[in-house]
Amino acid sequence: MKKLKRFITMFGIVGLSVLLTACGNQPITEHSTGFWDGVVLLNFSRAIIWLAHVFGGYGMGIIVFTIIVRIIILPLMVFQTRSMRKTQEIQPQLKALQKKYSSRDQETMAKLREEQQKLYSEAGVNPVAGCLPMVVQLPIIWALYQAIFRTDVLRSGHFLWLQLGAKDPYLILPILAAIFTFLSSWLMMKGQPESNSMTTMMTVTTPVIIFITALSLPSALSLYWVITNAFQVGQTLAIQNPWKIRREREEKIREQRAHQRQIRKAVRRAKQSRRK
Repeated sequence: MKKLKRFITMFGIVGLSVLLTACGNQPITEHSTGFWDGVVLLNFSRAIIWLAHVFGGYGMGIIVFTIIVRIIILPLMVFQTRSMRKTQEIQPQLKALQKKYSSRDQETMAKLREEQQKLYSEAGVNPVAGCLPMVVQLPIIWALYQAIFRTDVLRSGHFLWLQLGAKDPYLILPILAAIFTFLSSWLMMKGQPESNSMTTMMTVTTPVIIFITALSLPSALSLYWVITNAFQVGQTLAIQNPWKIRREREEKIREQRAHQRQIRKAVRRAKQSRRK
């Protein structure tokens, strides 16, 4: 299932890359043609410019439009988050099965797949479903990115201390992008039943990569990145609050232990009754 999940994700990313490779990087204007440039990107660009006039600046237009897009895809993110949480909750059982059926012969591996599928079914988990929202939202996020990058008026505008088409001279946006990326990853890791070295490494290294990348990006794109990751932090706190998840998990463990104690007491009483 993990291999299939990775395949679907990679297929979506590769397919999107192939599609966008043919789109070019020419500026988006009213004369742009083709579905991607003339319909998707042009309307994204027009919407940002309209919002800029309404809210008083191209920077505000980018901020408001980014928030609107994140709200639109929020149901997909909620679905993905819940699916990931269910998968995380059964990780101890999955590891126990992998340890039990550790042999690499075909019969044992088939038995492992059968037991895993049974566990997924009992827990109401579809390991593939968690990837689909990610694949669906990739074109939307990339369209927003390209609409900003390929619209001259957005890149040449000003917002606060920024010229949107130039780098942030004070590095404030790259720093904020890295901070919000770290907070988002840290909050998600905090809610997991157990962490591993790979998760910890990703939590630490991803913000560094974001910071280094944002150093060379126009401020318009760095601003988009900051708002996206800040929204992700708020979204995680709202629908995947790690402290709430840990309280619920601990309460469930206490209930299970209490139930097991009751069973043991009942067994002891039954044995005592037989002796009498």
